[in-house]
Amino acid sequence: MASMDLPDNEKGRGLRSRVFRELEHNIITGKYPPGMALTEKQLCLELGVSRTPLREALSQLELEGLVQSTPNKGAVVLGISSQDIDDIYTIKLELEGLAAKLAAERIKPEELTELEEVVSMTEFYMGKGNVDKVVELDSRFHDIICKASKNRPLRDMMSNYHNFVKLARHKSLTKPERIPMMLTEHRKIMHAIAKGDGELASQLAVEHISKARVSIAKVLHEK
Repeated sequence: MASMDLPDNEKGRGLRSRVFRELEHNIITGKYPPGMALTEKQLCLELGVSRTPLREALSQLELEGLVQSTPNKGAVVLGISSQDIDDIYTIKLELEGLAAKLAAERIKPEELTELEEVVSMTEFYMGKGNVDKVVELDSRFHDIICKASKNRPLRDMMSNYHNFVKLARHKSLTKPERIPMMLTEHRKIMHAIAKGDGELASQLAVEHISKARVSIAKVLHEK
């Protein structure tokens, strides 16, 4: 069967989306730090695209408040401020609590098994001192709970906010005391979900996010 070529407008949307996601990732992770000028010529070379999808992606980033465009000067990275992160955690407190409550009511046995495996792997990599892997597993832990909530809009919102604070979370988890605390908190949340105790799971999730918020605030203050 012959392959079907996508219409040009479909290809264009896919390219714009790819460019946007890559630029957004580079800003959120700090590769493009606040104050950095984003020149079209350099970005076109770096991403291997023409000016049209790049300009459309930059316009979308400006709508998200991640860059600021000035006529005849191009775009400058605004990034994620300390206030942005604190505001995001205000929202995460509510969303994570709700996700844990729903997960306790709706989680499937295979999802619970996956959650248990992630907690065990977190302990293993904590012992190895592998912060990058611990951060990855922390994300997986929360992703599994989101998936187990069986609430797609909630999952989409949480994924977006989780992405925005990724760099700050990584810095927070470089503190020696934070990873063991996080692991203990994850275990308690997991046990509450396994027992089907939605209220307790929600309470523990809120406490967990509150402690993460305090830890991140300390790290950002040290800057």
